[in-house]
Amino acid sequence: MLEHVNESRPSRTAAFFDLDKTIIAKSSTLAFSRSFYAGGLINRRAVLRSAYAQFVYLVGGADHDQMERMRNYLSSMATGWDVQQVKDIVKETLHQLIDPIIYDEAATLIEQHHLAGRDVVIVSTSGAEVVEPIGELLGADHVIATRMIVEDGRYSGEIEYYAYGETKAAAVRELAELEGYDLARCYAYSDSATDLPMLESVGHPYAVNPDRPLRREAAAREWPVLVFSKPVRLRDRLGNVSLPARPTLAAAALGAGAATAGLVWLAARRHSRDSSWWSRLRA
Repeated sequence: MLEHVNESRPSRTAAFFDLDKTIIAKSSTLAFSRSFYAGGLINRRAVLRSAYAQFVYLVGGADHDQMERMRNYLSSMATGWDVQQVKDIVKETLHQLIDPIIYDEAATLIEQHHLAGRDVVIVSTSGAEVVEPIGELLGADHVIATRMIVEDGRYSGEIEYYAYGETKAAAVRELAELEGYDLARCYAYSDSATDLPMLESVGHPYAVNPDRPLRREAAAREWPVLVFSKPVRLRDRLGNVSLPARPTLAAAALGAGAATAGLVWLAARRHSRDSSWWSRLRA
């Protein structure tokens, strides 16, 4: 006798990936600082400050206070930037800056999850204009990123929504409801204790290159710990991989590119679902 299936129960699954130090070896936002300098958006002092922030982030990670200071600094710095110029700079320098720093282990995991029939979702505190092209490069099915308010084509410096901490987890839960994911069967990967709410939202959490607080939590909760250490050019990997092409993300959303602040943006594959999501968000 066949087991009765509850049709209302979610049956789809997904893998949720933090971006910085989980998929790529650096901060995605700070990686573009020299490109923004070349484009006239920031001065040399800002480049040096970004380089220092990158060093601190890579060596010790970023706790809540440091993330808040970085958010305020980047939001202030990006005030008045032309949105289209930021998009163009990211597009022009994406392969040069991001392609070489993608972890081979992360790219393999993404492939494995896709082959297992799971959606791949990138969940990042960095801005949408930075994260969305990276998501497209990696073949992600959805992106959750952060944004600032845009007025007359420029960043106002005001924050609509910050995709960080509990707000990441809330976005994951909302996307799961929208897409029909069974979170108990989903996976999540992050390097930071600030992502504990997201990791706690799924049945299969993994700590990747964890900072000290997350390492302690992972040990206490008996979560698997992964070490990613081999950045590789994605184009080099693709030359040896024969996989069906993944759908690209939907059209780029309005919002902050370099600034780490803003409204959660979900790029859905299906236009009807995308429209439904945005209708709910704007309501």
